[in-house]
Amino acid sequence: MNFELKAVTWGLLIIAIMLEVSGTVAMKLSDGFTKVIPIIAMLILYAMGLGLLALTLKVIDVSVAYAVWSGLGTVLITFIGILWFKEPATTIKMISIALIVVGVVGLNLESGG
Repeated sequence: MNFELKAVTWGLLIIAIMLEVSGTVAMKLSDGFTKVIPIIAMLILYAMGLGLLALTLKVIDVSVAYAVWSGLGTVLITFIGILWFKEPATTIKMISIALIVVGVVGLNLESGG
């Protein structure tokens, strides 16, 4: 497989992750599904993110793509929660995030990604 296709596919996966994270932020901003604009944004962002994730599965193994998508999304939304929504940054939360990163990197290395 050529390098350009793989690079573009990984770029699409990163965009999919950003869309999913944005959808999660919109969900939070919907205030328990009481605000229409964030609800609509959430649905659109999630649909676009899942669509791009599906496209990446043509090139990247599902075990790697999904692990990166969900793991990096979890890491990013955790930091957004801490920085934007003033959630506590506990030691156990930071250790857990580090373990997620290690797991995603391990899966990627094992698959030759």
